[in-house]
Amino acid sequence: MPALRLGACMGALLWGVAASAVAAERVALDPRRSSAEFEIRAMWMFDVGGRFGDVSGEVEIDREARSVKVWARIGVADVSMRRDSYEAWVKSAEFFDAARYPQIVFESEPFPLATLDLGGDIVGSLTLRGSTQPMRFALRPSECPGQAALSCPVVADGSLQRSEFGMRTRRATLADKVRLHLSVSATQAATD
Repeated sequence: MPALRLGACMGALLWGVAASAVAAERVALDPRRSSAEFEIRAMWMFDVGGRFGDVSGEVEIDREARSVKVWARIGVADVSMRRDSYEAWVKSAEFFDAARYPQIVFESEPFPLATLDLGGDIVGSLTLRGSTQPMRFALRPSECPGQAALSCPVVADGSLQRSEFGMRTRRATLADKVRLHLSVSATQAATD
């Protein structure tokens, strides 16, 4: 009889583990269909912008809790801009310091699954140049709500103060505010 109870308990435990594993689904971000851009006001008159390198990461969808969590990595070493001299400068230690910090990392707090369809704020932390600061992105409403939301690009905008990340030079010619624009798409389920 005790062996029967132990077997029943083990079966219930394994079923519970399997059910919780199904509740959380991990999906990779597709670097080929994802992009991140930045823009900063120069000379208080015009905007200068560029495009970051690879965007990668993963999304964890917990259908039971109806929540989502995002981890994203953005390549800094492959920034592209209109002029080579601008590219060299933004990669230098004065700005992004790509040699020492080749990636920007964003980790969100869990947010409601409905935000993927309806839009809304995503709050988390952004690590740039070795400094981690709170970050908020405004997610735009999905252009293909419902089940297609994961295969549809997710677009978000945010801004940061560059001085909070140690970029304090050229204050007379560059604004402190840097605007970020992301467009990310998911791919197949991530492997563990």
